[in-house]
Amino acid sequence: MALFGAAALVVSAAPAGAVTAAAAAPPPSPGEVLPGQRTETPALVRGIREQAPAAGSAADAARAHLDAERGRYRIADAERDLTPAGTTSAGGHEVVRLQQRHRGVPVLGGQYVVRMEREDGRRVVTGTSGKYFTELTTGATAQVGEALAVERAVDAVLAGLTDTGFAAAPSHAEDDGTRPPLEGTARGLVVLPTGTGVLTRHVSVRGTDPASGEPVLREVYIDARAGYPVLQYSGIRTFGGELRPAAGAAGGSPEAAAPAGPAAEKGSGTRLDGTAVPLEVDRDDSRDLYVLRDRSRAAEDDWTDANVLTTWDARGQDAGDVSGQWPAGVEEFGSPTPAFGAEATDSGAVDAHWAAGRVHDYFRDRHGRNSLDGHGMAVDSLVGVTNYGQPWVNAFWDGQKMVYGSGDAEYRPLSAALDVVGHEMTHGVIEHSANLVYAGQSGAMNEALADYFGNAVEADVYGVPATDPDSGLVGERLCRTKTPRECALRDLGDGRTTAGSFLGVGFGTDNGGVHLNSTIFGGALWDAREDLGAELTDRIVYKALTEYLTPLDGFTEGRAAVLAAAGDLGVTAAEDRALQRAFSAHGIVPGWELALGVDSDPLLDRVNTTDTNLGAGGGWWAASKSNEDGSEPYSVWAGRADGTGQPKLMSPNDGRFHVNPATDGRTVVWQAYGSAGVDVLARPIAGGPVKTLWSGRSGGASVDVDGDVVAFSYANHGGRQGVAYLSLKDPAKKVTIGGGTYHRAYSPSVSDGKVAFQERERVRAAEYALNTRVVDVATGEETLIQRASGTTSLGPTAVNGTHVFWLLNEGDGGGTALRRASLDGSGVVDLSPEAGAQALNARTLTASEDTVTVGALAPADPGVPGTGLRNESTTKLHQFAAGGSPEDPATRRGRVSCNRGEQASAAAVAGSQVVWLDSTTGTTDVVTRTRPAGRCG
Repeated sequence: MALFGAAALVVSAAPAGAVTAAAAAPPPSPGEVLPGQRTETPALVRGIREQAPAAGSAADAARAHLDAERGRYRIADAERDLTPAGTTSAGGHEVVRLQQRHRGVPVLGGQYVVRMEREDGRRVVTGTSGKYFTELTTGATAQVGEALAVERAVDAVLAGLTDTGFAAAPSHAEDDGTRPPLEGTARGLVVLPTGTGVLTRHVSVRGTDPASGEPVLREVYIDARAGYPVLQYSGIRTFGGELRPAAGAAGGSPEAAAPAGPAAEKGSGTRLDGTAVPLEVDRDDSRDLYVLRDRSRAAEDDWTDANVLTTWDARGQDAGDVSGQWPAGVEEFGSPTPAFGAEATDSGAVDAHWAAGRVHDYFRDRHGRNSLDGHGMAVDSLVGVTNYGQPWVNAFWDGQKMVYGSGDAEYRPLSAALDVVGHEMTHGVIEHSANLVYAGQSGAMNEALADYFGNAVEADVYGVPATDPDSGLVGERLCRTKTPRECALRDLGDGRTTAGSFLGVGFGTDNGGVHLNSTIFGGALWDAREDLGAELTDRIVYKALTEYLTPLDGFTEGRAAVLAAAGDLGVTAAEDRALQRAFSAHGIVPGWELALGVDSDPLLDRVNTTDTNLGAGGGWWAASKSNEDGSEPYSVWAGRADGTGQPKLMSPNDGRFHVNPATDGRTVVWQAYGSAGVDVLARPIAGGPVKTLWSGRSGGASVDVDGDVVAFSYANHGGRQGVAYLSLKDPAKKVTIGGGTYHRAYSPSVSDGKVAFQERERVRAAEYALNTRVVDVATGEETLIQRASGTTSLGPTAVNGTHVFWLLNEGDGGGTALRRASLDGSGVVDLSPEAGAQALNARTLTASEDTVTVGALAPADPGVPGTGLRNESTTKLHQFAAGGSPEDPATRRGRVSCNRGEQASAAAVAGSQVVWLDSTTGTTDVVTRTRPAGRCG
């Protein structure tokens, strides 16, 4: 989805600056004012000095100021609509964060900041910033209960994982019912601030991806009227020569003594690079061991958990079992003596414990911050985490703790890199300050700031000058054999710009580009560090983070926040120009979104939807669309694929979400999500009544129609997927396949009276058959096209009058195979191989009589973490001749479009023409091309 009418909120994958801002509030007394977008409340007010009304707390004074200046801020009742969300105080300077509520319900990203100074016992307001949404009118009464919201949220996340991971044999835990893959927890009502507002139920879904074993923690927002998932993003902030200490560097050298605190044991250990370091440890008499528990940074005689840094032994724990919860059975890493040995080294425990102290001290000494939350919170690090017992090369912050993967033959445990530890701990600082939403531009800034401060700590501790060409590398010290530049996962010095490098993607890809686009903003900050020096730039960026930025800010607001913070710190005119040059060099200027172009033809712009597919056939397309700001439930529209005529509204305006349309040029069929369940509806394009074909508890993403035959996927409780097909004229003539614990069916497609689908069926205990099948609707005869091995994952199908096509992953390479067979199961060939130079990591599939088109990512190098995070790894469309030979180079027709952004949900019209959802410009549009572009430079 181009979230909420993406232009309105920068949390979306869409840039916000392309939208004309609403009229600004009248200028206040002297000071700089930046207008907000689609709100009458200013985004930034600075340069003022106004006495706050007398009040008790800082939050009371801040709200009283906003109430006293209603003409400027346009906040009707700050006392009622803004609740305290945290105050920081230092040296007479106070920063108050206030959370917006609409009719008592918190507003996602609605946060306003008031900055004040204390003078002679009185408070003086020096500026404000943030987002307060003045256009909200939505009601606050939910029509969908918590139980249904949780069920729909779990289904939505599971469906997304299935689409990504294909259908595979279940894990043992899923098979025997001992562990459901996902669980949901209701978090309460939340208003999404799009247009007049969307009331939602917020659900956190956690567990393990049943296909990959990766941890899952997703924040899902279910529309409280119809029960449709209108937003979801990840709650896990993932990361993606001999070290030499710098004498006198801020944060200290590895040998520097920590500040005095409660009496602590002195220990030692060896880091993975061979460096011997002192460690602050503690004696645990109950275990008769010394443990990696550092109390030296706590206040004298304070034996609480405040400022205690602890490293935990999580070897043997799966990543999915430790995300978002504290795993049972883990203990502090222990040793019989204060000298920690090889186990602590090899697991990354020594590195994690030593590095956590360096990062803690950097934020304390450079910025006066008392731990990650500013109030002395304990810092917990888990090391040695694996993926189903296999090596795991990643790390994350989950809101409670740092989790570091075990590493593998090439990559050391992730705690071995100080910048990685700094990155993950900075996510904790961000969460307890600006709390940038981890999606779209705000998520990319979240990653950029984590990279910036992670590298800043590393540069200070090791004395790396900003002029070093490798100073911007992230994770470059992780490798055992590769050079730093070969090893690094990202480079803040990569020179990426908005015009040349910004990738518009949906939230299903990298949370809307949080890693893909992060070095655009992070690179600007790192360039500024080289120009202005480390100490000043670090102070500016930290001040912008903790005093100006709010959860939904994007690149343009980020630039404004940094420049405002610099002004507060009294930078010179030359230094201010240097900051502006750094942002401008990376293309972060007002209106930068307008420079993004495409080579496709538009059919329907700004659809503002999420998790819904396109349909096409018979010269027509069908798509779901919301209104301009994305606040209305989705409706289904159909139009001519040649762009002539006006689109037709097919669905009723009944408050339900109408999604996943399909068409054959005569009829449009789609799903309607409401609080009572899901219906499959149909309507002739020529006009006529809407017909209900099927009703159930939950639908799948696949819907297809051809003539009188309609096929679709559905889900029973627990995400047990099935396939159904029926007669459009007589819906009672329905056949269902799967839908049970041990028999499931997926990915139906229909053409010429034939339905193709994938099937997973248990044949005996813990043994499953994975089948690709075609059924003749007229006779009911099923043909087994191919039975896959137990290690295979089966993907989407497509069928035409002569062949069936499907995607599969047999585990033999870094991609997926595009396989074709005749309708009788003969002539099985791979049009695109799973492995090798020509392999594609295909995820979606559509076919006409002449061509077959796949949506594919470039295969990631399994030995290089993060290689998927580049333009080629966003979904691109590749086309093949449907009846061609794999040996004929002409069969592979090349790229459908050279657009730089994500190309999703392709649907074949006829011949070579394809329609798809394109996010290149930052908004999601329905576009088309009638022939492939071929090679893209």
